[in-house]
Amino acid sequence: MKRTLAALSASALLFISVSCKDKATAKVVADNVENASARDEVAKKVPVMSFDKQEHDFGSIEQGTPQETIFTFTNSGDAPLIITDAKSSCGCTVPQYPKNKPIAPGESGEMLVKFNGQGQNQVTKTITVTANTAKGSELLRIKAFVNPKGAAPAGPVKS
Repeated sequence: MKRTLAALSASALLFISVSCKDKATAKVVADNVENASARDEVAKKVPVMSFDKQEHDFGSIEQGTPQETIFTFTNSGDAPLIITDAKSSCGCTVPQYPKNKPIAPGESGEMLVKFNGQGQNQVTKTITVTANTAKGSELLRIKAFVNPKGAAPAGPVKS
């Protein structure tokens, strides 16, 4: 039994060592190497989303007074930028953006953000923009000091 096991082990070892002697470079297909190089170069090109501002302050507003602002962005990368989603931290804030529309390198676009003026005192809302950038998402912020309807402005007044 021991002899049979030793013979099987020796033959398996011999088989493995003979099959590994093939040169790996002989198995490489030149076309596959070129395709992989081209694919890797394309993968290095990514869009970069640059905003004109990361935050907008509406100042002191009366409760229930709708507000809106525009965040302008530029694709400063070297591949088409695609925004796949933009969500706010609250239903009172609604972003409108060019969904799934490629923005070429060097081109700009706009994101309109509407705020319905709800809340009280200092209010801050965030908008998470999901895109095909290296970071994957960008964070924008809006804020306002919301005064109760009919009350005298108590917060900072923006001129």
